[in-house]
Amino acid sequence: MKDLGQTKFCLDLQLEHYNSSIFVYQAAYVQKVLEKFNMDKSYPTKPPMVVRSLDVEKDPFRPREEEEILGSHVTYLSAVGALMYLANSTRPDIPFIVNLLARHSAEPTKRHWVGVKTILRYLNGTRDLGLFYSKNQDPILLGYTDASYLSDPHNGRSQTGFVFLQGGTIISWKSSKQTLVSTFTNHNCFYMKHHASVYGFAE
Repeated sequence: MKDLGQTKFCLDLQLEHYNSSIFVYQAAYVQKVLEKFNMDKSYPTKPPMVVRSLDVEKDPFRPREEEEILGSHVTYLSAVGALMYLANSTRPDIPFIVNLLARHSAEPTKRHWVGVKTILRYLNGTRDLGLFYSKNQDPILLGYTDASYLSDPHNGRSQTGFVFLQGGTIISWKSSKQTLVSTFTNHNCFYMKHHASVYGFAE
């Protein structure tokens, strides 16, 4: 056996060790993803936030009958999968939009592919972002959760999100569509309380 010292690279996670902190990021992974989808020379853009509307007709990702479904030559599933790994590992700034685009994996259109490219352009300008953990940070654990009513107006589903911070740094996060149909905002509160009990969190 050989001692290789402190871990610097593991499962596409890059770790930089300092005297009193550790920085975890995935710049090399982002570069690899950008090159795979020919977006490494793309112009960086602002955060790829999508504004949803309760008006189904104004929904930017609403299925349209006249739209053509992308063929197998477009690597939509591969791109979404690569983004999901990044969103679940070190980039809590993109899970919402990645989750939104993943819903259309079965029948993606050009609009959805443009959405994927927009995320890649955003990552091209923020590839060095990551999570900074201090060794002497405050041990207090803080958690926040919320739900947007009818974020998916096609089937009456809402979007739930939560984030937990330890010493000011995110340690756990999630953004996903609820499994229950919400007919009014109180259903969102019931859903979040149910999940809090499932995960062992007190009210």
